[in-house]
Amino acid sequence: MPDTDIDRPTSTDGDRNPPIEHPGGEHSEQERSGERRSADPLERLRGRLPTDRVRGWVVALSLAVIGGVIRFWNLGHPTDQGTPVFDEKHYVPHAWQILRNGGYEDNAGYRLIVHPPLGKQFIAIGEWLFGYNGWGWRFSAAVAGTIAVLLIVRIARRLTGSTMLGAVAGILLICDGVSHVQSRMGMLDIFQAVLVLAAFGALLVDRDQMRDRLRTVVLEGRIADSRFGPRLGFRWWRVGAAVLLGLSCGVKWSGAYYLVAFAVISVLWDYSARRAAGIPGPFKATALRDLPSALWTFVVLPIGAYLATWWAWFTSETGLDRHAVGQDIGTESAFWFVPDALRALWFYSASVLDFHNELITDASDPHPWESKPWTWPMGLRPMLYYYESGEGAPGCGQSDCVGAVMLIGTPAIYWLALPILGWALWRALGRLDWRYTAVLVGYLAGWLPWFMNLDRQMYFFYVTPMAPFLVLGLTLILGEILGKAGVGAERRGTGLLVVALYIGLVVANFLWLWPILNGDSITPWRWNAELWLPSWR
Repeated sequence: MPDTDIDRPTSTDGDRNPPIEHPGGEHSEQERSGERRSADPLERLRGRLPTDRVRGWVVALSLAVIGGVIRFWNLGHPTDQGTPVFDEKHYVPHAWQILRNGGYEDNAGYRLIVHPPLGKQFIAIGEWLFGYNGWGWRFSAAVAGTIAVLLIVRIARRLTGSTMLGAVAGILLICDGVSHVQSRMGMLDIFQAVLVLAAFGALLVDRDQMRDRLRTVVLEGRIADSRFGPRLGFRWWRVGAAVLLGLSCGVKWSGAYYLVAFAVISVLWDYSARRAAGIPGPFKATALRDLPSALWTFVVLPIGAYLATWWAWFTSETGLDRHAVGQDIGTESAFWFVPDALRALWFYSASVLDFHNELITDASDPHPWESKPWTWPMGLRPMLYYYESGEGAPGCGQSDCVGAVMLIGTPAIYWLALPILGWALWRALGRLDWRYTAVLVGYLAGWLPWFMNLDRQMYFFYVTPMAPFLVLGLTLILGEILGKAGVGAERRGTGLLVVALYIGLVVANFLWLWPILNGDSITPWRWNAELWLPSWR
């Protein structure tokens, strides 16, 4: 994340607002969560971020490099005799069409073009650089996966006020099997995940900046100049978040759920900030001062960003359904004022929506790796992307080797998902901890919508955008186990030992799964030993 206001306390009054230092340079978890109740608006609005700015960036960049090396390691393997594997077979050829055509797809005979173009345009960048091979069609995904590591370190550091816990979040995401595999596949989900995560981070910066602006007004004695409080000025970070969320919809339409959820929580943060500043009637003040700008920010900008992802289709002559007006639909319409290009896109989108609505599980012939959303938090039904045995997978020292890629959430992380969600819910509702609330919103926005149509075919890779929020929730809990800075040395040491042992367990679990996350050649015995649950087979 850019370095504006990220690593220094949000101070506006010099020595009158000194950073609060604690042993080890970490800020109190209690202070960061806002639990400490104070009648002083200056205290309620005070920013408490780590002061170790240089170390914070060194840690983030170092972990991003490590994550990148792991994501890019032997990236071109495996392939299906030089062709894509699993759902790469849809998106990789589409990306190649996009590369050939200058940004759009036009294969009307193929017709199975069921997602917006942005994710495939990202894949096309790698194909342009490295050609039509495993490295080419997976390069952009690996870049996105590496960026996600950098983002989550910075985001966790901001959430917790701790560079150490930022590093913990980075390690956990590196060792998450879902994030790892999807960063090594020519599929769309990792692009949506990184855009959503970046939008979340931008909104966190916006939240802190707005509280800082209100604190400045309080310090200058201007908070009562208007009964509704001050206007907060232009909000570049929120604008950036809205654009990123619009782009996430340009990868997959499910980005719309994150857009709605993040828009709501951003406005609630405005209400909380005005209330903390002591503005009377903060609800009405928020409705008058903040809601109008939020509406144009989270409606107009995302729509514009989404439409921008179709730039090549709009300028094309042969894009699929580009000239539907006058061919598939009439030229006369009650919406005569809408340009034909937008009407054609609406028609195209309606046909895509029909495809998704009709993608129903056939009870007599279900997909062998389909799963339903209640199995996703713990990863009870992973997905087999690639499997080869015998002479097709040499290298294990035997004649009957196995090479496989399976999308598995690292059990040391995912098997704790329900306790994590339960604790986060209690902290959000029982203790009004905004950090857990934010993480819950991010996780549930990616999970709950899938319960609305359980007859539809669904797969475990849909959790890819949810994975960073599971990691953030776990990081917050590890921060509580670590103990608040300033507690006794024995308590701090015990917490540090528990956290270190757990991180070691996660790393060991990830290393054990490494062969089936990357398609390495292993013996049949090792293959069977990797499959811990009957539902993994």
